[in-house]
Amino acid sequence: MPWNILCDFDGTVVPVDVSDALFERFAEPAWRDIEADWQAERISSRTCMERQVALLRCSLAELDATLDSIDIDPGFAGFVGDCRRWGHRLTIVSDGLDYAIRRIFRRHGIHDLAVVANHLRPAGDRRYVLEFPHASRICSSGVCKCGFRGPRVPTLVIGDGRSDFCVAGAADMVIAKASLLDHCRRDGLPVIPFDDFAQVRAVVDHLGRHQRRVAARIPEWSSVP
Repeated sequence: MPWNILCDFDGTVVPVDVSDALFERFAEPAWRDIEADWQAERISSRTCMERQVALLRCSLAELDATLDSIDIDPGFAGFVGDCRRWGHRLTIVSDGLDYAIRRIFRRHGIHDLAVVANHLRPAGDRRYVLEFPHASRICSSGVCKCGFRGPRVPTLVIGDGRSDFCVAGAADMVIAKASLLDHCRRDGLPVIPFDDFAQVRAVVDHLGRHQRRVAARIPEWSSVP
């Protein structure tokens, strides 16, 4: 029984929020006020990202240079190989920037992963706009992650933040850190904590070797085996 694995990117595959790193370096100062409005829940994450991206002022070459300085988790490439070996379907589902994710992956030799994210489009004169091809009318995020659950196979969610909260509640298994871990524990959701992808690989390997038995006892999982 293969698994449908939905993996977040910012703060999960990479140690930082890539969008924030770009805003810190290239956006007009008002991006922080917009961030504060989102933190206070006065605006949606979709509105927040759209307004912040509109404040970017940099060339594509400058953007690329910053993206090329960002490293992925050392165990992630091995995790991708593990998923392929066991026949799991892995999708990067992020409320971040598709261009940034693909650029970082290419630099690390990862070329053929499915990536679902908001679309960053250059708009001339060192400006950019953000488009939302995966948005939903019932979701405040730019990417509605719940739309990527597998209806006929069990779903595993790996993530760290607020954009993962909704889909975590509908998943068969969650591997989490940071605020997603706190959310799962607070809401009583079965969750496996992790710090890096070496730990995630241990879980995926266990799933591969004991898929049917593990699927039958998912609610009992609370730590990395």
